[in-house]
Amino acid sequence: MRLPLPDPRELPRVLLGLPERVFGLLDAAESLIGRVDALLERIEGTRLGADAVVRRVDGIAADAEPLVHRLGVLLDRLEPPLTTLEPTLRTLADTTSPAEVAALVTMVDHLPELTRRLETEVLPIMTTLGSVAPDIHDLLDVSRELNEMLGKLPGMGRIKKRVEEQQEDDAERSD
Repeated sequence: MRLPLPDPRELPRVLLGLPERVFGLLDAAESLIGRVDALLERIEGTRLGADAVVRRVDGIAADAEPLVHRLGVLLDRLEPPLTTLEPTLRTLADTTSPAEVAALVTMVDHLPELTRRLETEVLPIMTTLGSVAPDIHDLLDVSRELNEMLGKLPGMGRIKKRVEEQQEDDAERSD
């Protein structure tokens, strides 16, 4: 590419305008250098901020590494039973209402008292049931004999029939 040369007659005008243009270029270069300096400072600030973020991430990663290892070990141990229980857990989750969960929580809250009463009240009674059974049989035999004796009294048949009719009426009303 060929550069056009100024006409020799215009050379004095060109030479007179040259310092103005050079000073204009110098001013533009100084302004550009100032902007580049400001940009470099912002880039340095960004780099420093990025370095700080990298240090924080490295610290978090160092803290998280033992936790990730522990979670990995725990997951390895729990995965087989959880996989086996998954259908049961899904059914339980699909069929359990919030009211049932609340009832279960209430029941768990009462377990200490229920356990105490079971140990102090129910179990002692259960241990005596073996000796009570013959007494109950004797009492039942005496009750049958008494019922037979009452049935032989004059007029008791009609009373018995009336009582049975009344019980039937009561049963029909309750249905």
